[in-house]
Amino acid sequence: MSTQVTTAFVQQYSANVQMLSQQMGSRLRDAVRVENVVGKNAFFDQVGAATAQLRTTRHADTPQIDTPHARRRVSLADYEYADLIDDQDKVRMLIDPTSAYAMAAAAAMGRAMDDVIITAATGTAFTGETGSTSTALPSGQQIAAGGADMTVAKLRQAKKILDLSDVDPSIPRYIAVGPNQIEALLGDTNVTSSDFNTVKALVQGEVNQFMGFNFIMTNRLAISGSTRSCFAWAEDGLAIGVGKDVNARIDERADKGYATQVYYCMSIGATRMEENKVVQIDCDE
Repeated sequence: MSTQVTTAFVQQYSANVQMLSQQMGSRLRDAVRVENVVGKNAFFDQVGAATAQLRTTRHADTPQIDTPHARRRVSLADYEYADLIDDQDKVRMLIDPTSAYAMAAAAAMGRAMDDVIITAATGTAFTGETGSTSTALPSGQQIAAGGADMTVAKLRQAKKILDLSDVDPSIPRYIAVGPNQIEALLGDTNVTSSDFNTVKALVQGEVNQFMGFNFIMTNRLAISGSTRSCFAWAEDGLAIGVGKDVNARIDERADKGYATQVYYCMSIGATRMEENKVVQIDCDE
């Protein structure tokens, strides 16, 4: 046999592209208030609680009640993603990877959206007429780690904090946690048998609600040392402003040898709308 027969060997490539494990898109967008905005900054006006005045005499003067007003600012930021696929690459791969690149780009945009929401949830909100006043999440809205991961007691405390602020119970409530927190709930010695069964179903993915909270599992929550900052919120307690929703273009680039470019972009910003509707829950992992 000729020693040059190896030149006839054919390298075989898979006909499919497999997406590696990653969060595919946003998990939090549908759990917050979404507002379309125009401009670099957007302002959301708010009306606070007023107190009715008791009428004590006949023909009394009409009382003048000053209705409290507040305002929140959202600043938009631009996000982009682009990659090139040469026609020669398509030939070598025996497939067209454009669709897979588009999926990767869309997933990256969704994750960026979640990062913006997570940062806004427990970070600094900008308030006042011009949005120049920095407002932090009060300590009363924070539950310390206390050397423990997520516990049923912490969930009860978070629910109590929201209830004490008269947060409308008809507004959907959510909680963002990591995998460790779900696992820790099963090991909580305070869990009753009925609670245990619910948490077990939660871990197995059979239900997504416990103690009035819709659970959203994400690995993108901030961690400092061994402390993971989870948070619970009422749906309209967080808002995302969308100046330009996720936009995709797949075009040829004449300046790049007519390579195909996958391009995604968006303009978004987020804010905490009301401190009373967000509770930070620190968990020691």
